[in-house]
Amino acid sequence: MRIYAIGDIHGQLDMLKAAHKRIEADKVRVGDPDAKIIHLGDYVDRGPDSAGVIQYLMDGMAAGQPWLAIRGNHDRMFTRFVRHGIAHDAQIKSGKSWLHPALGGVETLASYGVEAKDGDFELCHMRAHKGVPAAHLDFIENLPLTHQWGNYLFVHAGIRPGVALEDQDEEDLIWIREGWLDYHGTLPAMVVHGHTALDEPTHFGNRIDIDSGAGYGHPMTTLVIENGHEEVVTETGRKPLTHAKPG
Repeated sequence: MRIYAIGDIHGQLDMLKAAHKRIEADKVRVGDPDAKIIHLGDYVDRGPDSAGVIQYLMDGMAAGQPWLAIRGNHDRMFTRFVRHGIAHDAQIKSGKSWLHPALGGVETLASYGVEAKDGDFELCHMRAHKGVPAAHLDFIENLPLTHQWGNYLFVHAGIRPGVALEDQDEEDLIWIREGWLDYHGTLPAMVVHGHTALDEPTHFGNRIDIDSGAGYGHPMTTLVIENGHEEVVTETGRKPLTHAKPG
């Protein structure tokens, strides 16, 4: 049995299609066309074609592709703004809005043909409400926050150590860094996550971070897990996953 995982996508449709192509080639090699592919969230923001990413995932899943998807923090910011005009999230301590250049909301709306700029929230909300298909919002809002596969837990950001999986808070599942990234203790499952961009996907002993910065134009990671062993799927085959040094 095996499963594949793809890290943060951030509007990079071409990278996503290339990631699927790498995975499909690996599936052919191992003779497992029905192996599932899970996407770890943050489908929108920063990259050039968030609308295309959402439609691509919707079309594939509707057609019966063995794809799974969970929700990320940028996905929630997107739907909250379009649905309700909420431009700020309490988790962003700097006070930057979703339309601030650092977060990428303007690029997301542009992919829907909606012109937007930071600070002009009411007008941008009206335009977004008209320009973004409700089906895209419904798709995102109905995605789960986690997926468990054997001894692996897939989640966008991480979990709160010491809290039972069934009691985890959404804010932690899609936002957590403090108290998580520096935690080296035992967890109830091997956690595979994104959210915190690294130079390369890394195994930290109790968790695996596969956000390699596609939102900033860096490579998009594809991971395969097979028989309790994890590897990165590249264009030339599989390669070992980098392991962080203890301490």
